[in-house]
Amino acid sequence: MTAQTNHAPQAPGALGQPVDVLAMRRYLDQLHTWLQLRRAELDEIDQAVQAAKEDNLTGDIMLSMMLWKAVEDREQLLLATWDSGRVGVTERERLSSLVWGRMDTTLDPSLIGKSTVSNSLGSGLTVSLPEACRLSDALVQQLRMRLALDPAADEHARHIKDLRVQMERIRDQVALEPAHTRAAAQGKLARLVRRLETITEKAGRGADVGGLLGPLELDSAQLERDLIVGGVERRKARDKVLEARDQVSELDTREAALAKLAEQAVRTVVPAPRYAVPDVAALGPIPNTADEIDSYLTKLDRVGQAMTMAQEAYTQAVNERRLLIGTLEKQRLESERDKLEDQPDLVRAHSLALETLNRTPAPMPLCRHLVEYHRICLDFWRSRRTGRPLTSGGAR
Repeated sequence: MTAQTNHAPQAPGALGQPVDVLAMRRYLDQLHTWLQLRRAELDEIDQAVQAAKEDNLTGDIMLSMMLWKAVEDREQLLLATWDSGRVGVTERERLSSLVWGRMDTTLDPSLIGKSTVSNSLGSGLTVSLPEACRLSDALVQQLRMRLALDPAADEHARHIKDLRVQMERIRDQVALEPAHTRAAAQGKLARLVRRLETITEKAGRGADVGGLLGPLELDSAQLERDLIVGGVERRKARDKVLEARDQVSELDTREAALAKLAEQAVRTVVPAPRYAVPDVAALGPIPNTADEIDSYLTKLDRVGQAMTMAQEAYTQAVNERRLLIGTLEKQRLESERDKLEDQPDLVRAHSLALETLNRTPAPMPLCRHLVEYHRICLDFWRSRRTGRPLTSGGAR
């Protein structure tokens, strides 16, 4: 296992701000190097896991590989947008969105079950590019320590320096914690910092701190990983609340329009469909807890499906009358073409069908039969004129 630590590069800019061209060029070079070194690390770790027959680490290896692939895919989009540096303001804004925007990485449920982070990830992971890189760093560091592959014995100073950098990253993550969990996270960080200070003092006195560095690196990597995943989960919960608000707004609009459509159908035809228009307000206020929001979103989907079913039924009822009027007019034009418009039977059939269709509401079963009766009269008199026999069901 290589002794040099491979840390993800510092991402340029911030979300919503065009990236600096020079900073972006450096970042792309550093990201490419990081990806190459990280893949080499993962291959070595994978070989070590297989050699040690550590089946319990297979899930973490696969998760690390999937994170690496997600970062590599995003790198390809960045390079395509970068276009060898031919970028204007629009492209620089897109680059910023690609770096700091969310990457949706869907994880296989069987993979999650094998991973030691299964309790935190849920069914998917939505992270930005820098978060994905840092999470990969934390996972790889944890795997290295679990396999005892890190040559820490004669590199204490380097490990202490890396831990200090990691403590600052964790401090940044702790600052993003909500008020009700921030104190606990600050306590965990403070304990890690005290352990690092103790190790630093002992190393300064020449003591062998190899046995202390490994557990501290493992605990620090786990805390950083948990904080990143926790932030992702909170963001997912917030996104679900926003999604629910959008759905409620859309369903409220559909509910009002559907009520008018139902009234129109009842006025226009009889019998009219009798679907109840779902009341979105009956679902109650939008919950803001992760346990309840998924159930609420499911209910919103069911309301939307019920509205779609009712809308189709009412629309079909209203449109059928229009179609019958159009069919009757088409048949009248055919009678004119065949010079049968003055035929008494056709005149009476057309008049009766049109009068019935124009009623409010129109009796649809009778309308269907009357339009068909007009067609039968037309076919009969057409057959008399042409001398062709009228077949069963009309000579169409």
